[in-house]
Amino acid sequence: MKGEKRIWLVTSKHLEGGVWFPEESDFKVGMNYVAALAAFMGVEILAFVLMSNHVHFVLLCTEDEAVAFINELKRRYGKYLQHKHGIVKLLKRNSVDVREVPFDNEAPEKAIAYVQMNPVAANICLYPSQYPWGTGKLFFAADKLKGIRADSISKRARFRMFCSKTDIPGNWLICEDGYILPSSYVKVDYVEKLFRQPSRMSYFLNNSSKAKIRLVEEDSHPAFRDQIMIAALPDICRSLFQKVSFKDLSEPQQIEVLRQMRYRFSSNAHQLARVTGLTYDAAAKLLDSH
Repeated sequence: MKGEKRIWLVTSKHLEGGVWFPEESDFKVGMNYVAALAAFMGVEILAFVLMSNHVHFVLLCTEDEAVAFINELKRRYGKYLQHKHGIVKLLKRNSVDVREVPFDNEAPEKAIAYVQMNPVAANICLYPSQYPWGTGKLFFAADKLKGIRADSISKRARFRMFCSKTDIPGNWLICEDGYILPSSYVKVDYVEKLFRQPSRMSYFLNNSSKAKIRLVEEDSHPAFRDQIMIAALPDICRSLFQKVSFKDLSEPQQIEVLRQMRYRFSSNAHQLARVTGLTYDAAAKLLDSH
């Protein structure tokens, strides 16, 4: 029934010509919005990952709650993007897929492994535990991450830190980087009981569809993150053509910048499209130009 608690895989469509998180600091804001919504809406989060141009969540809740959760995250974070970066309606146009995950046939384990392996498949890191923006380092961890209690700082300081007036439980922990640790609100015990032991989780991680994508990649070295390339783009434009904005360049100049970035950062057309604001087709066409 629609009102029953079930497991849902919630995925936003990969953005073209833009990213959710232009800077590293934006990931921290995104992490705090996830935590605030978990407290505000009471949705149980089993796993999640914040990627540059899309997000994934595995939620235990009703279908209506899953839809409301992702829509509210888009709304709140979209307002932040507009306020800080002047990016308007980017997330409003970003469609989402909310798909039920059956409780049988190991489907929950596969869904969680799929989410955890996203940054590995994207060549950002070698293991999920190396990626900080989500639950990659959360399960079966030998050392628990430490932080200060939320109630050890004033409400005003919390509101300023989290860019949100949503109150959170006082015993939730804030890490030294300024965001709420996922261990405070993610259903870690539930997920660990689901997998039963670390070796079983490792099996699902290594056999997920995202892992298989990584195996067929010719270059297995981690790529540079989008945020590093976004920060470098103005300098490259300036050094080559004395212009700061990629959009101000002529087509031949854009071609040269794309080629330079592909060479310097071992990037591909998909990533170059994201960091320059081009569509994939436009970026690919420019790269193929002679």
